[in-house]
Amino acid sequence: MARERQLGGGAIARLERFKTFGLKSWGKRLLAAAAIGLVASCGAPPEDEGSLEFWTMQLQPQFTDYFNEAIAEFEGANPDAPIRWVDVPWSAMETKILAAVSANTAPDVVNLNPTFAALLAERDAWLPLDEYVSAEDRAVYLPKIWDATRFDGESFGIPWYLTTRITIANTALLEAAGIADIPSTYAELAEVAKQIKEKTGKYAFFISAVPEDAGELLESMVQMGMELVDGEGEAAFNTPAGRAAFRYWVDLFEADLLPREILTQGHQRAIELYQAGELAILASGPQFFQAIEQNAPTIAAVSEPAGQIAGDTGKISVAVMNIAIPNDTDAPDAAVKFALFVTNPENQLAFSQQANTLPSTAETLADPYFQAADDAPALDRARAISASQLDRAEVLVPPLPEIKQLQRILYTQLQTAMLGQVTVEEALDRAEAEWNALQQAQ
Repeated sequence: MARERQLGGGAIARLERFKTFGLKSWGKRLLAAAAIGLVASCGAPPEDEGSLEFWTMQLQPQFTDYFNEAIAEFEGANPDAPIRWVDVPWSAMETKILAAVSANTAPDVVNLNPTFAALLAERDAWLPLDEYVSAEDRAVYLPKIWDATRFDGESFGIPWYLTTRITIANTALLEAAGIADIPSTYAELAEVAKQIKEKTGKYAFFISAVPEDAGELLESMVQMGMELVDGEGEAAFNTPAGRAAFRYWVDLFEADLLPREILTQGHQRAIELYQAGELAILASGPQFFQAIEQNAPTIAAVSEPAGQIAGDTGKISVAVMNIAIPNDTDAPDAAVKFALFVTNPENQLAFSQQANTLPSTAETLADPYFQAADDAPALDRARAISASQLDRAEVLVPPLPEIKQLQRILYTQLQTAMLGQVTVEEALDRAEAEWNALQQAQ
């Protein structure tokens, strides 16, 4: 679950707490982060003179041997660029990197996701990689994935490992409801949800509407055709497509085809319900098959993988982890060289095999490891399905500095519509007004 939390939509939740305490400007937020960092740094060991400092997000101890071997290989070929590896708990990374950037003590290379990295890209915190990475080197990476590490047209990160959700279905529940095929679209999902509830009394699906939870619900609305913001950052979601997306989830909720718990509980509840045999369909990463085999072997025995459920747009969501290089590094060329080394096709294959993630390089993706026969174990087939989606996968929620605020606004208003307090139209009118007011106040 640590890996899913890293890749999920909650990457900048901690940052929003700064705003709660009235820190309205970036300058004040960075000063607060610097103060936190100053306290946290007391008693810290001195940095190795002349080394490149490399921060990762909660990859120890599971991948300690992998990184020690990779670092030794890099240092063997680059003796003038020793690496000092620091692994940071995922829950502490945002605060630590904010403090380090504000105090000009940032590492030379850091592992983040695009959404949080974009917050600092807005403040020119990252090395402008288009000036350091050649077109030939950029071509190694999947084009849509590289584009996910851009802000205002400038590349601020190098793509690393990825995940795309798949559908995991309890075939026993589907068969009990007389359903032969796993749904592949939201239109089909609505029909399946009705049939499963009528025939079995259980729910087909769970998607969290908790504002602080992951962005799966927001991504689903983009898949249905909702545009979030326009070129000026103003609301673009109050359209016929946006209203249809809102109405889809409101109608399911009002028809009791979604658990009421979606208003108060996150994705973990979906996992619990699925493992208990109370949910027919789960959206998750392929690695979940390992957990379900351990926690609920009888459910694992009837579980089958399928592609990610999509809307009329056909868009597939992908979550990205990248590597960024702070602007104040003393060794930009060496830092870029190391980042390209960590993310090269050979190393991405080795890491994917250990971490059950997907690579961001086309050469790695073509490896037989990401393919599977029809009679292969469920985990292997799930991995192959997940990998096959990458040719059309993209980051559906743009890395906007205030994206968590936008999610909070939309989820809150969607909840009011689900509870019958306002109409869909009124909910979106309110969301539009609140978002645009937030933009004008900045």
